[in-house]
Amino acid sequence: MKEKNVEKTETIFIQIASYRDPQLLPTIKDCLSKAKNPENLRFGIAWQRSKEDSWDDITEYLDDPNFRILDIDHKESTGVCWARNLVQSLYRNETYTLQLDSHHRFNENWDAELIKMYKNLQKEGHKKPLITAYIPSFNPENDPAERVQEPWKLTFDRFIPEGAIFFLPASFEKGKDDFDKPMLGRFYSAHFAFTTGQFCKEVKHDPNYYFHGEEISIAVRAFTHGYDIFYPNKVLIWHEYTRRGRTKQWDDDNQWGKRNEQSHKRNRKLFGMDDEVQDIDFGIYGFGQERTLSDYEKFAGISFKKRAITNDVVQHKLPKFENMQLSDEEFNQNLLHVFKHCIDIGFNQMPYNDYDFWCVAFKDEKGQDMYRQDATPQEIENMRKDPDKYYKVWRTFETQKRPTSWLVWPHSISKGWQDPLTGYI
Repeated sequence: MKEKNVEKTETIFIQIASYRDPQLLPTIKDCLSKAKNPENLRFGIAWQRSKEDSWDDITEYLDDPNFRILDIDHKESTGVCWARNLVQSLYRNETYTLQLDSHHRFNENWDAELIKMYKNLQKEGHKKPLITAYIPSFNPENDPAERVQEPWKLTFDRFIPEGAIFFLPASFEKGKDDFDKPMLGRFYSAHFAFTTGQFCKEVKHDPNYYFHGEEISIAVRAFTHGYDIFYPNKVLIWHEYTRRGRTKQWDDDNQWGKRNEQSHKRNRKLFGMDDEVQDIDFGIYGFGQERTLSDYEKFAGISFKKRAITNDVVQHKLPKFENMQLSDEEFNQNLLHVFKHCIDIGFNQMPYNDYDFWCVAFKDEKGQDMYRQDATPQEIENMRKDPDKYYKVWRTFETQKRPTSWLVWPHSISKGWQDPLTGYI
């Protein structure tokens, strides 16, 4: 009886930053209808809308006391991090918080299951669990048939040239991963994150970020504030990844490139990757005091300044708290300098259909080859199927020094050698 009373008073602050999204209203309705205790849900919404979008209408909730809605003309928006920061200002000391995008579907009793998962992690000694992931997908055009029914984790993909880390979803692996409890993780997803409500005050989204760098910065800042990251072992909520036909903020904002460039600079400065960037006072958007950036790097197996990772990261092994005790020398000895890059070449730049060979090389600042892996006819054929109409030439190799440029030199059966294409990194 006592537990039931506690459950009835544990509120969840649901954060949603929505931008001209036809899925916002269905997301709200499904969230409420599938919750065990919908009366405990409190919504904070940055409703970035255009009056031209007749489908984007949540006026029925404007007078609902459980909703705090910021009605924002979409032209005023300066990006998702700006919007998420505004939403967090609506927090009113709810017990928990759940950050979402505006395009989700929910399983029955998702709220009670998340709270139970959180409390079980606390019983295992984790004071502030942060349950997050790129959660399984759904397709609103064929729902619920296309809902993925297996839990996903986050794995390292690469450092992009601008310095931010990209990561990717991957399924829990049978025979390797433990499906009986949440998995300890390195990375944070902004479209699904459940934890104590105090997160809204302790780890606020930096409104000076635009897009890239957002999630890795939150992951490390959360860790330094004492949060332990976990990926849920149950499918409780689904996320739409396609966003087909939906207007994104950068579609409307002709300043988005400049905003994103400044975000990259800010991110590099935060992680000590760029000594040339002017001093920045991060204030409340900096690291916490319970752990250090070095603690995170050793725990996760990632060096930001060196843009390097350990073999555990390559093999997708769990991070280790005990690695925080490694000396700097021991940690540095374990680092692999893995460089991963995608060369994007438009189909219009490669107009022929009979390429049988591409020389693909990466060069240093003197124009000397650092790495070469040529494209085979089969790889070229597979790239030709890309729906974005770009050849996407992926290459991964280990190097102590970052390449400066790339070269692709194609050969056509009917036309012979073509002019080489080059680009800077």
